[in-house]
Amino acid sequence: MMQEIDLFANQLLEEARRFFEKAREATDTPTKDANLHAALMLSFCSLEAHINAMGEEFASSFNVSVHGKGVLLEKDVKLENGEFKMTQALRMSKLEDRIEFLHMGVAAKEIDRSSANWRGQLSSAINFRNKLTHARREVPAISETDVQRAIEAIIATLDALFHALYNTGLPSANRGTRSRLTF
Repeated sequence: MMQEIDLFANQLLEEARRFFEKAREATDTPTKDANLHAALMLSFCSLEAHINAMGEEFASSFNVSVHGKGVLLEKDVKLENGEFKMTQALRMSKLEDRIEFLHMGVAAKEIDRSSANWRGQLSSAINFRNKLTHARREVPAISETDVQRAIEAIIATLDALFHALYNTGLPSANRGTRSRLTF
């Protein structure tokens, strides 16, 4: 099952890359914007799928506290009969918190906060995505540059996680925003 989720998460990233390429090729604004929207949203779907797969893997195979498992699996933890137990109730955690827990709580690797790194780039990408996802009074502008930065931030985040957890990089990181798909 985990291998299927990993393949799916990678497929979503490839689709995001391809939609970004299609946006760059588009000659009219509606087509460009639609492809940029698709690229951005699919890249975040890929990130969350990867994080969910890693959460499942490490919650079941490592000595993680019940509270840590709750964060990784997004489940509530309750005190029952003097003991903490994970419930089936959903308890969502911020994506950034789950990523940091995988780094520090599972891989026991410090996150470099002193320089511009994947963490700052991801935070900017999340803010950008949230402006589109939670649009209020005005239609948010979208540009190739914004989407490219977001995809690159997601790739950098996944690459850093792969290094921290598996001692190897994200296999497709060196391709940046270039897709292998041709649709």
